[in-house]
Amino acid sequence: MTEVLILSDAAMVKHDPGPQHVERPERLSALLAHLEQRPVEGVAWRAPKPASREAVERVHWSDYVDLVESARGEVAAFDPDTFTSPDSVAAGWLAAGAAIEAAEAVVSGAARRAFALVRPPGHHAEAARAMGFCLFNNVAIAAAHARAALGVERVLIVDWDVHHGNGTQHIFEAEPSVFFFSSHQFPFYPGTGAAHEQGRGDGRGATLNAPLPQGAGDGDLGLVFEALLRPAAEAFQPELVLVSAGFDGHRDDPLGGFRLSTEGFAHLCGVVRDIADAHAGGRLALVLEGGYDLDALAHSARACLEVLAGASPPPRAAATAIGERTVRLVRGALSSG
Repeated sequence: MTEVLILSDAAMVKHDPGPQHVERPERLSALLAHLEQRPVEGVAWRAPKPASREAVERVHWSDYVDLVESARGEVAAFDPDTFTSPDSVAAGWLAAGAAIEAAEAVVSGAARRAFALVRPPGHHAEAARAMGFCLFNNVAIAAAHARAALGVERVLIVDWDVHHGNGTQHIFEAEPSVFFFSSHQFPFYPGTGAAHEQGRGDGRGATLNAPLPQGAGDGDLGLVFEALLRPAAEAFQPELVLVSAGFDGHRDDPLGGFRLSTEGFAHLCGVVRDIADAHAGGRLALVLEGGYDLDALAHSARACLEVLAGASPPPRAAATAIGERTVRLVRGALSSG
């Protein structure tokens, strides 16, 4: 068995939203170059195939998929933040395919853990529209595929991007078999992710948001994962753990207001690794989301790969009042229903 499988393809570098855009091709090319120069032992690489239309339409409306396809080979604007170049649509299908293959690898046992290094990112994409640099919701597509085609009943999605994963939440908010946990800066783009947002209908209670203010750091996120995510996972008993792994919470990132370090991300990865080992037979797959400082992205993603490959994560740093207040806020929202 491969310890860690990376799914990526340089074709996704060809997605170019335009000059001065923060979601630039160098995000992936610099990350891939860093990992080639400093390889992690126990990691294998594979180029993914594009996702099938059937897999994508488990999450996205057919009319929306047609709209995305109409931009193939074109320069287009889907919203004020989301632009495509002639190769962007092909990159989007590859990104979704990489997330699917990451889930397949860990469920089948071909790999113990996996990391889909992709762009464009996905967690803001709604069922019927692009948003926030995202065309297809890669992690949601992987989760839906696991349930429909791989025999997985319960999927836990952990989103540690500094921005709330509005698309993922909305896609699964009425679904009790997919538990969505998000730690994110709030108030902040996209404006969703308050503690009272806990799902709806049959999915009520299967959404858990931990909104943290600007300035939250390693210890605050670590406390939130320990006090909120761990018991939620224990109660849910997932069979597969997927992570929307955004690194824009790093203290050097130009977009976010968190103060996470590279070691802080490694600690969070260790927590989700422990959860997967305890409840999901070790089945854990990460899917790249944000992260816009090239050095911070490369070093943080590599630190997570080391943890996925078996390295001991750093211990949890001490929390500040920010983390303690957030835990009280979320527990209060949960108790009030």
